[in-house]
Amino acid sequence: MAKEECIICKAPLEYLQTDELMECAICHKKEYSKTRCVNGHYVCNECHTAGMDVIIGLCLKETSRNPVEIINKMMEQPFCHMHGPEHHIMVGSALLTAYKNAGGGIDLKATIVEMMHRGKSVPGGACGFWGACGAAISSGMFISIITKSTPLAKEPWGLSNLMTSKSLGAIGKIGGPRCCKRDSYLSLLSAIDFAKEHFGVEMERPEIICHFSARNNQCIGKRCPFSVANH
Repeated sequence: MAKEECIICKAPLEYLQTDELMECAICHKKEYSKTRCVNGHYVCNECHTAGMDVIIGLCLKETSRNPVEIINKMMEQPFCHMHGPEHHIMVGSALLTAYKNAGGGIDLKATIVEMMHRGKSVPGGACGFWGACGAAISSGMFISIITKSTPLAKEPWGLSNLMTSKSLGAIGKIGGPRCCKRDSYLSLLSAIDFAKEHFGVEMERPEIICHFSARNNQCIGKRCPFSVANH
């Protein structure tokens, strides 16, 4: 029985190997994609992440230095699904907020807005089709934003790519199938360590126990480091 797949009919998703022209079941925009449910429903990234603007207000009110605690609050919001491209924004946003609260010298509102612009450009399914999970890319965006990196930068460019590689390494070692919650947590932990090592900013690093497994049809159980069974 599907717990949460298609946000229209809850049917399982199917992933194609080549792009097909699809029409969003919500806004009716037509675009090419590899993802739809078995009943033919396609939902574009914009509609899948509708309501995400609440992240800005949530982050600006937050006082925690714990990015896991912050992202869990985001995951409780109505816009957040079990899986989806919203995680590509939430990881970096939670990190920026915790980094600021831990003493990082950034303009939080400006950086969260920039994080949303960048994160929205990473489509759902990047983990399987690009070989680069969007949660990991989001952690690299976090470093890119706080260091003001550009393609012509030297150290910031290197640090941003190194951050993404650290997160991808942690995600890749666990193996698939994807879980946006697991991959987000792994990216956050990697970034917490990275920020402490390279910037001397110490965010809180909690023990994580996942409470989303009942909603995940592809949960890997004890193979997941955050499984209740492992704690």
